[in-house]
Amino acid sequence: MLDKLITGALQGMTGGGQQQDPLLQILSMLLSNQGGGGGLAGLIQQFQEAGLGEQAQSWVSRGPNQPISLEQLMQVFGAERIEHMAAGTGMPRDVFGARLSELLPQAVDQMTPDGELPSGGVDDALAMLSKLMPR
Repeated sequence: MLDKLITGALQGMTGGGQQQDPLLQILSMLLSNQGGGGGLAGLIQQFQEAGLGEQAQSWVSRGPNQPISLEQLMQVFGAERIEHMAAGTGMPRDVFGARLSELLPQAVDQMTPDGELPSGGVDDALAMLSKLMPR
């Protein structure tokens, strides 16, 4: 089921269909330039600046993904932004945080199959993802 959610989010990012789930819309925003945070590279930088670069790098690199907690997500995004994102999904903050904690590492991992950030930026990452998505 988690793979279906990630695939749905990534297909929405690549124009592969209508995405309805607000959590997937937020995930897409965080991973693309839609959120004004610099896309995937900007997201990784936010984690590094919050002292969580090791976790974020584990999602990019080959090998197991380190987990992230709601408290750590709040370090990166701020409690107010997490509350706002959770409200946008209609989920309680703890449920939203748990789902985002599962989806975000896996989505970053799928966007970086070669173990590094795409050199061409988000557009190249999205193009690469579109090739990986089942048709």
